[in-house]
Amino acid sequence: MDYIQMLFAERIGGKGFGKDTKIYKFEKIKRAKAEAKKNNPAMELLDFGVGEPDEMAFPIVVEALKHESAKPENRGYADNGIMELKEAAARYLEKVYGVTGIDPAKEVIHSIGSKPALAMLPDAFINAGDVTLMTVPGYPIIGTHTEWNGGRVVKLPLVEERGFLPDYKAIKAVDLKNAKLLYINYPNNPTGASATTEFFKETVEFAHTHELLVVHDAAYAALSFDSAPLSFLSVDGAKEVGIEIHSFSKAFNMTGWRLAFVVGNEKVVGAFGHVKDNCDSGQFIAIQKAGVYALDNPDITEKIAAKYKRRLVLMAEALSECRFSASVPKGSFYMYAKAPKGAKGNVKFNSAEDVSEFLIKEAHISSVPWDDVGAYLRFSATFAAKGKDDEFRVIEEMKKRLKALELEF
Repeated sequence: MDYIQMLFAERIGGKGFGKDTKIYKFEKIKRAKAEAKKNNPAMELLDFGVGEPDEMAFPIVVEALKHESAKPENRGYADNGIMELKEAAARYLEKVYGVTGIDPAKEVIHSIGSKPALAMLPDAFINAGDVTLMTVPGYPIIGTHTEWNGGRVVKLPLVEERGFLPDYKAIKAVDLKNAKLLYINYPNNPTGASATTEFFKETVEFAHTHELLVVHDAAYAALSFDSAPLSFLSVDGAKEVGIEIHSFSKAFNMTGWRLAFVVGNEKVVGAFGHVKDNCDSGQFIAIQKAGVYALDNPDITEKIAAKYKRRLVLMAEALSECRFSASVPKGSFYMYAKAPKGAKGNVKFNSAEDVSEFLIKEAHISSVPWDDVGAYLRFSATFAAKGKDDEFRVIEEMKKRLKALELEF
C-alpha cells in the first residue's frame, strides 16, 4: 500500500493529490507552444505572454551586488531584514510617491519577493470561516492561502464599464460579515488598469466602516506612464487600515533576485514579521544592499517605464488594426483586450483559452487568456526584442499574422 498518498493534507487535495487530470491554462499554453515549435521550428514564436521583465537588472545594481557579495559581514542570516533597506524604502516612498511619516524601524519589513508576503499574510489573520475579499481576474496567492487556512474567498469582479475597479456596494452583507482582508492590486495585473486617489479614499472609508485590513499589491505601482506613481499610503487614513507591498522585480528588473518590502500599519507589519520569522531567515544581505542602491536611484524605473510605454503604444496601434479593442494603459506592462469570437474558415471560440491556443498553433503568437470575468487576452510589453528597430519588427510581424486570421469580434 502506498500510504504516502493517504498522508497529503486536504488543503492540497488529500489522497487525490497528484491525480487530478485537469490541465490548467499555463500548462495548456506551455504544451501548445511546444507543439507549435515542433510542427514549424523555422517560424519565430512571438511571445506576448511573459509576465516578467525581458531584461536584466541595470549594470550599476549588478555591480552593487558584486561589491556587497564580497564583504564577509554580509554572509550571515538577515532574519527580518537590515535597517539600511528599511530606511531606503522610507526615502523611496517619500521621493517617488510623496508618502511621508513612515517609521523604518516599525512600519517597513523586507520579504523574499512579494509572492511569499501574500502567502504569509493569511497565516497572521485568517481563521476557519474568515473571508478574504479579492479582485478578479488577478494574482491568486492570497486567496489560495486563505482557503488553506479554512477561510473563504469572495471574488470582486473587475469589469471594463467600471474601469476595472471593484464595486464595493455590490458586496453582499453575508460576505462582509466575516471579512477580514481586502486584496487590491493597482496598476492591475492583468487588466493594466490604474487606481485613482478617489478610489483609494473610497477604499479607506470602506475598510474603516467594515473593519477590514487592506492589502495593496503595488508590484507595478512605479510603472506609471502619464502621471506620477500613486501609492495607497498617500491617502489620509490608509496606514490605519492597511499595508502596501512593493516589488523590486517589476520596478527594477530584479525578477530572480527575490526582494520586496511590506510597508504600512505597524501592527500588521509586526504580525507579518512574526510569521515570516517562522518561515525564513531573510534574503541574502548583499541582495538587500543592492536593493538599497536601486531604491535610491528611481530614475532606473523611469527608463524602464519609458520602454514599456513605447512598446505598448506600438501594440495598441497594431491590435486595433486587427480589430481588437486595445488602448494604452496608464501603468504596468500589460494590455488587456476582449478575445475574438471567431476566425476565418468558420472557426468559433468558446473561451479566451480557446483563442490563446489557436493563436499559438496557427500564428505562433502567445498571449495569456483570462475567462474569470468575460473572455479577454493579456498581451505583455515584455516580449523579446533587441532594441527599438527590433521592437517595431516584432509588432509588425504580429500584426501581419493576426490580420491573416481575419478574427471576428
